[in-house]
Amino acid sequence: MKKTSLTLAIMALAAAAGGAAHAQSNVQVYGLLDVGVETANNKSATGGSQTSVISGGMNTSRWGLRGTEDLGGGLKAVFNLEGGILMDTGAQDGVLFKRQATVGLEGAFGRVVIGRSFSSVYDTVIAYDPMGFAPYYSWATSGPATGPSKYGFTTAYDNLIKYSGSTGDFKFGANYAAGEQATGAQDSAKYGFTGAYKLGGANLMATWERNNGNTVPATGARDKNTVWHLGVNYEDGPLKLWGVIRDYKLVAGKALTADVDGTTTWAGIAYKTNDVTTLTGAIYHLNVKNVAAGKDADPTMYVARYRYALSKRTDVHVSAAYVKAKNGQLTGLSRDDAGFGTSQHGLTVGMQHRF
Repeated sequence: MKKTSLTLAIMALAAAAGGAAHAQSNVQVYGLLDVGVETANNKSATGGSQTSVISGGMNTSRWGLRGTEDLGGGLKAVFNLEGGILMDTGAQDGVLFKRQATVGLEGAFGRVVIGRSFSSVYDTVIAYDPMGFAPYYSWATSGPATGPSKYGFTTAYDNLIKYSGSTGDFKFGANYAAGEQATGAQDSAKYGFTGAYKLGGANLMATWERNNGNTVPATGARDKNTVWHLGVNYEDGPLKLWGVIRDYKLVAGKALTADVDGTTTWAGIAYKTNDVTTLTGAIYHLNVKNVAAGKDADPTMYVARYRYALSKRTDVHVSAAYVKAKNGQLTGLSRDDAGFGTSQHGLTVGMQHRF
């Protein structure tokens, strides 16, 4: 009897200790699964149409682990591991935790994380894309793949140190990604700074990013890629509006190599007709610069999306898009796959579930 009582007492103490520890820390498994079907024309050099099962019509599919530990005094340890999923094949999208692999601290000062993560610019600009950086039919991260450059920004970095903070209605962030080159601290280094301000129903943002290449021995210079954004969104009841301008410039470090320059603008509108239905329209335009006269594609993409919420976690969505280039230049809807014609249209039907 005594041994049984002692055993029960020890088990009770262990349970109490475990409960206290659990109250101070937590780990969450989460994810988003988005799969559908796309049909589009001009999917080959002969103009053929193609129907495909796609992963991520409205959002990139992913899964992850995240958690916090209360360190006391308002300080928390935080971590995040997140990987991509290709829903059409079940394959892993890149390395295991390509999207995020960070650990850091959070407190009254803000949040600092180190590892592989989305850039400060990504964290800010994503709220200013009407399509939400949809893998299909959004050029907010980059333009169409066809051409000398996508004229976009870098969404994530390795070897990253990232800070985010806020004061009142002002949010700000900064990141530094070490180039890890023995040739010098500036070779392959990346920097980013962001700010966003809430003014009534409007939000204003500005970002700046610099990505360095490695020093070219023949010139003593390095590639310098600079990107900035200015944007606004406005929300009034069921209506939401967006407008953004991005300027991209790559100054070449190699001799006799042309710089790359382009300005992307986009605007959008979303209207929630009821608690479960949202209609969205968007226009993206890329002004290609630093190319020979009559060779600038200057493509424009028009997008419309219907979204219906089956529940708080599950949606069905239908998106249609059309893109057209100038001067007989090739373009396409995709920011990853090259276009084979001067125009392209596509339609996606899909389903998304969060857990």
